[in-house]
This record gives sequence, C-alpha cells and structure tokens, in this order.
Amino acid sequence: MRGRILELRVHGVSNTPPADILGIVDDAEAASRAVPPRMVAGDATTGFYRSASPDPDEPVEVEAYSWGQLTSGARTAKDVERGLWTLLLPFTLANVALHARPEIPADPDEERWHSRSGIGAWLIRLFCLSLTATLVLAATGVGVDLIGWQCDTARCLAQVPGSWEFLAQGWWSQSARPLAVGLLLPYGLLALVGLLTWRTYQYEADLPAGPADPADDGLDNPLRHPTFWCGEGQVRRLAALHLVTGAAVATVVPLGAVLAAQPPAGARTVLAWAAAAALVGTVVLAAAALGHPYIARRCGPAPLGGYATGLIWLVLAGIAAALAVLLLPATAGGVPLGDAHSAGCLAGCARDHSLPGFNGLLGWLASAQVLMIVAVAGVSRTGRGTLAGPAAAAVALPAAVGWLSGVVPGVPPAPGWLPTWAVLVAVFAGTAAGTLLLPRRPAAPTGAGRYDRMAWGGCAPAVLAGLGWLLAASYSAGALYWTTARLNRGGDAAPVLLPVPVAWAGPAFLLALLALVGTGVRIWVEVLLLRRRILAGLISTGPPLSAHERRRARDVAMFHALHRLVGDRVLRLVGQFTALAGLLAALATAVALAGLQPVAVSPAGWAMLVRAAVDGGASLAGLLPVLVCALGLLVYRNDTVRRAVGVVWDIGTFWPRAAHPLAPPSYAERAVPQLQTRATGLMALPDDDPRRADAIILSGHSQGAVISAAVILQMPVRWRRRIWFFSYGCQLSKLYGRVFPAYFGPDRLPAVTTALTPPGGRPAWTNFWRPTDPLGWPVPAADRELAVRDPVALHPRGGEVRDPPIRNHGGYPRAPEYQRERAEVAALLGAARPPAEPPHPSLAEPAPGSPSEPGPTPESGPESGPRPEPGSAPGPGPGPGSVPEPGSVPEPGSVPDSVPGPQQRHGSTTDAVNPA
Repeated sequence: MRGRILELRVHGVSNTPPADILGIVDDAEAASRAVPPRMVAGDATTGFYRSASPDPDEPVEVEAYSWGQLTSGARTAKDVERGLWTLLLPFTLANVALHARPEIPADPDEERWHSRSGIGAWLIRLFCLSLTATLVLAATGVGVDLIGWQCDTARCLAQVPGSWEFLAQGWWSQSARPLAVGLLLPYGLLALVGLLTWRTYQYEADLPAGPADPADDGLDNPLRHPTFWCGEGQVRRLAALHLVTGAAVATVVPLGAVLAAQPPAGARTVLAWAAAAALVGTVVLAAAALGHPYIARRCGPAPLGGYATGLIWLVLAGIAAALAVLLLPATAGGVPLGDAHSAGCLAGCARDHSLPGFNGLLGWLASAQVLMIVAVAGVSRTGRGTLAGPAAAAVALPAAVGWLSGVVPGVPPAPGWLPTWAVLVAVFAGTAAGTLLLPRRPAAPTGAGRYDRMAWGGCAPAVLAGLGWLLAASYSAGALYWTTARLNRGGDAAPVLLPVPVAWAGPAFLLALLALVGTGVRIWVEVLLLRRRILAGLISTGPPLSAHERRRARDVAMFHALHRLVGDRVLRLVGQFTALAGLLAALATAVALAGLQPVAVSPAGWAMLVRAAVDGGASLAGLLPVLVCALGLLVYRNDTVRRAVGVVWDIGTFWPRAAHPLAPPSYAERAVPQLQTRATGLMALPDDDPRRADAIILSGHSQGAVISAAVILQMPVRWRRRIWFFSYGCQLSKLYGRVFPAYFGPDRLPAVTTALTPPGGRPAWTNFWRPTDPLGWPVPAADRELAVRDPVALHPRGGEVRDPPIRNHGGYPRAPEYQRERAEVAALLGAARPPAEPPHPSLAEPAPGSPSEPGPTPESGPESGPRPEPGSAPGPGPGPGSVPEPGSVPEPGSVPDSVPGPQQRHGSTTDAVNPA
C-alpha cells in the first residue's frame, strides 16, 4: 500500500481564490459552472480548501491555504480599518528596518546591547520612537499651535469643522486654556492608533498547537526561534512605551511655551516644573528601555510588566499637572496668553511666529533623526566605530547654534559674515561623509553568486528607515499646510503661518517628487533598452521567425526585460532615489534649524517663485496621505492594483512588529502557526484515519514560498523530514536574500536546505522559475532547480487558434515541468511510507458539528522509526533543456543578456527520501 500524499499550496500576494489555487477552473466561464471548493479547516479569513469532487485516480490530493483575507479581503466594513493601516506605512517601513540588519545572531537570545547588532537594534527602535513623536507633533501643531495659539479670533475659528468659536471668548479664551483644548487632537490620534494596535494583538497571540520537539537540532537561523512568530508581550510593552512617549511629547509643547514665555509664579511654578520633570523623565526612561531585554526580546505572551506600568502612571501624573497649569488662572507673575494674542507679542516674540519653542522642537527632532539614520547606516555597513561621527555631531550642532547665536559665554562671537545654515550643513555633510566613506566591513561571510550582494551596500536598515522618515515628514507637513490654508480663509489681518521647518519641507518635497519622476523615466528607458537587446537575441537564435512570431517575441522580450530589471537594477535605483531625497531633507532640516524663512509673508518679484514652490510642494505633500489611503483601499478591493503595489505591502507586513508596535499587524504571525499546525496535524493522525497524510508537498508561490520557508524552519525535526518543498515565482534570493541577509542571505537560507535534508540524503527542495517572471528567480540554496518554459511556443499549436499564453508570474502548477516533477516526488514519497504513529489526544474524536477536515494539532507522541529507502522513480521527460520546436521560445541560456544560466538540476529525484 502506497502512502497518501498531500500537496498543500500557499498562494502569493494576489490573494488567489481557492478554486484557482486548486486548478479547478481555467477561465471566468468555467468558474461560473464549477462547484465551489469545500472548506476543510479554518474559517473565512484563513481557510484550507479542497475540491468538492476530487479525482480518485489522482495520486496526490491538493489542498489550498488561503491567507489573503488577512491583508486583502472583500468589500467589508474592515476596509476602512485596513485603509487606516495603510496610513501607517511610515511605521511599517521603520519596523522592517530592524529585520534588514545584516548581522543578527542565529539565536536572538544571545544578542547583547553592546554588540554590533544590539546597538543597531537600539538605534532603530529609538528612531521608531522618534517617528511616533513626529506624527504626534504634527497633530499637536494643528491643535495647539495653529488652532489654540495662532487662530485667536472667532472668524478664524469658524473655519474649523465644529463649534470652536468658544475659544475666542469668555473663560476658555483666557490664559493658556485654548492650548489645553488643542491637546485633544494629539490625544485623540494616540487613542485611535492605540485602539487599532489593541485590536490586532490576536495576530501575535496565535501559537502552533502542540508542544515543540525537545530533540530539535538547535538554531542556525533566527526564524527557528520558538517565539519568533509570537510577540504579543513584546508588542504590548513597546506599544505602551510609544503611547506614553507620544502623550508626553504632545503635553510638553504647550507647557514649554508657558515656561519659555515667563515662568509662572507661586505654587503654579512648582506644579509646572514637576509636570515638566515627569514628562521629560517619561521620554528618557522609555528611550533607555528600548535596549533592555525586557523590550528587545520576544518572550511570547508575557504580561505588560511593571516598568511599562510605572511609565504609564508617571506620564498620567505629568499630564494631570500640566493640564492644571494650563487651565488654572494666571497668577501675578504668570502669562495671560489670551491677552498676549491681542497685544501681538509674547515675551519679545513677534505675532507672526509659531508657539514659542515649537519651531525649535521640530528642527531639533528632525536633526536628531538625520543623525540616527546616519548612525544606523554606519553601524550596519562598517561597525560600532562609526558611532563616533554622529555622536560628535550631536554635540557640535547645539554648540554651533549657541556660538552663532551669541549665547555661549566666554567664547569669541561668531563673525557676522558666517551664516548659521552653512555651518549646520557642513556639520551634517561632514558626519555623513565620515561615516559612510569608511571601508565596508561585512557583518557575516557571504557565499558565491551575484544575488549574495547585500542591498544598498549593507545600508538597507538606513534606507528603509529613511523612506519611513520621508513619508512621515511629508504627512506632517501636508497636514499642517492644509490646516493653515483652511484657517486663513477667515480673512484675518494677522494670517496663520506655517512653522518654519514645514515651510522648508514644501520645496524639498517638490524636488524629491521631480527626482521620483526622473527615476520612473529612467526605469522605463532601461526596460526599453533591455527589451531591444533581448529581442535581438530571441530573433537571432533558431530558425527565422514569421511576422506573427516576431510580434509575439516582442511581448516575450518585454517580460524578459522586466525579469532582468527587477532582479538586478530596481534595488539600486530605489537606493539612489532615497539617497537624493534624504540629502534634500537634510538640507531643509539644516536651514530650518537656522531659523530662516524660505520666503517673506508678502513676497514680491522672484520671491513669488519661491512662494509657489513652498505652496506647491506642501500642497502635494498634503495629498500624499490621501493617495496612500486610496491606494490602500484599492489594494484590498482591486486585483490589478494589488498585483502592482501589494508586493511592497505584503513584504512590509510579513515581519513581526518588533521595532514599531503601532505598525499594521504581521499576517505571518497568524499564517505561519496555522500552516504549521495543519501540516503537522495531518501527518500525526492515525494510520486508519482517511484524513491522514503520510507526506506533504508544501507548495509555495511567490510570497507563499517565503511563508512556507518560515513554516519549515519552525517545524520540529520529525515532521519536516516528511516535507518536500516546492517554491516557484519566489523572491528568496534576489529580494529577501539581499534586503534581509540575516534571515535569507547566502549563509542563512541554507538552513532551509538543511532542515529538509536527512542524514546521508539529498535536500527535498525544488525551485521553479521562469525567465519571463518579473518576481521569480533561481534560488541557489535549492537542491533542484527547474527553468519553466514560457510561453511554450510563439504560435498556436495542436489545432488551437489562440497563442499559448505568457504566464510570467502565474500558473506554475499547470506547467508540464511542474507536473512531471510532482509525479516523481509523489512516487518517491509514496514509496517511503512511514509506519503508523499513535494519534494526538486532540485528534482521537472529532468534535461534534466540526467540518469534515478539522484543523488538527501536532502529535506529541514518540519519534517514529526511519522510513524505508525508496526505489528509483522514472526519470523526467523532456523539459526546458530539450531542443525547441521551430517557432518556440529559445532557452534562457541561449538568449544574450537575458536571465543567467540554463536549467539546473542539483541531484536526481532518485535520491533517498528523508526518513521521518
């Protein structure tokens, strides 16, 4: 009796319907007549499906795992929540930066704070904390500065949605009370983001059923850590730190304005300084905790902890004291801020300035973020020694500003001809050059092969964090600009003005947008040039082509060009754009920190062009959140948009929220444990159970291949020896291997191969790829590699009147190469049927009313014995390496400047099958 084989297919980012995954239908007309597949485990969000009428003669039964509803559901009320998740894209990019570090210990518990990876992790988490502060300060600028401070007339307040005119009259207009009301906006934003995070904790709380195998073979990849996909406790503690820090930063803004204008007298003074100490202490303690194992390690479902609870009580006390200072009537020595509005000045400040201290707070925060990004790049690329540059700049910047401002005692005054902005630009430029021009020292050895090169010279964490910062700054500038424009509709004599850093963000964003357009044009030109070269190779190879075949060859050449471009050049172009945009943002930060306005309030002459650049850039930045949110909704509701941008989104939300807890949840935190539970549970069933699978072909497409690799690394030894891994259209080499080398690099991805290799046997991993697939490439770590011909011909064949389709990234299971390989593997796995094993207690009796194929749990019984050595299987039929027919597409190896190398097969399918 041969063993029962199950092929468990996992789809990619396109959220392929279960019927398409199972291969039940080929077109829309057939789909309307086909019987829908039946759900055998899971639910409508994450379900396992099989054909309603399986073929009894088929040696392999196919089961589809549909996880796409976690990230791209149908039109439901959850679309609004998912759209809000899309707005948190800056947090997502910053969170992914933590996982892009080139050096992470194979056992994350061995990481120390003072190590290269530990310092890099602390810097990234500190940067994530500052990113939360950036968006909170934007909301504070709208509520406290623009509405509570600058908008002090009923005509101006009438432009705010709702009834806010009460802030310009009576009790609420006195003292600093309008500022206290303005704090409702940042507090509301934090409450909303915190609610979204709290609603998604169940993602991190999902654990595979059944105990882990105590006889496992150690850790050689961080993805093998038992709590890697269970970070509920870490996310809760990090979220507490971010929320208390955001609340403290928001409250410091109006409190600092009161203290900067003229410190209050009497008991109010004690209350104000106590509040300031509590709020500043909260921020300092939260930043210090980011490097402690209490926060840095994923410890499963651990409680919130006393440290985070203590910070919550501390910030609540600081907020209560600060609100009391803002709401109590001003004493004799206090500052009646409402009267100061009418008088037009506050402690020497002109009325046309933002709230006292707000411009400086924005400028210094942006400067600190620039230095943190440079420090992250230096540590990732060279090592801890590069921290000397950013640390020296952190001291030099305030010293230079103080010297140029003439406030440093005992120091000769700065020459009048020396502008402040030039000195600050020199400090930034010197720090970046001194950090990034040092010789690169790789964090870990790399193997051979072009794909082994790390993305962006090892600076992937800085590039991803920088992109997140640019998005967050654009969000903030746009929100402040649009609010300013709305408030100025009132027509007051004293207009509401943008903060200085936001005014400089407008032209910087406009120039960065032009650079983005230029990058897009460059990509299109490179695609056309590549297509021309590849088309020449296709036409010159083999017999002459007809006019019809030449037209088809152009289409094939375009997909070949996209394959080459995405695999070899896109990452480099993204890095170049990020570097240019970061340079523009750093220049804008330096000039804003110097306190220079880009243009006068009432410009004339050539200054009108500068005003147009400021307004145009800030206006476009204000549309960016709307565009991102609209794309987010279309990603969940439109398949075309999802295929275009879903790759970036699914890569970002694949990783756990180990750095930024307010990012969207990781779908893999649920998909990996569920897939592991299903696979091991079916293999743990007793021999007489018809649901039992003696072996499983784990078949992953695109992002599904990445999920499957993570599942294999989490499986105990005795289960993964009965797994054969099919990956196709996957990005494990060109994308994940370069951007995330600590998990999928040349010295870490072989952990998957090792996990699938029995003692003395060959790895059970077959990778399929096409030279026309823009998102699928060879994976050197796989033992078998099959290049799938696409299309099978340039003209109709066998009496058909339609051209064979160019499947590029889809339809791998329908390819003849896939079918032949699956038949061989099924024969091998079926011939090596393991002995029966005792059932897991939870599988002995299915629960009444459960579906026909409930989701079982892994067995915890004794080790099964070794499987017998299989016999040989028939060799493969003619594959992509055979001689093509006239008019068919030449092999990849025969196409000049196309994908490298012909079909590769590392070992024969007659090798020994892994014993259980």
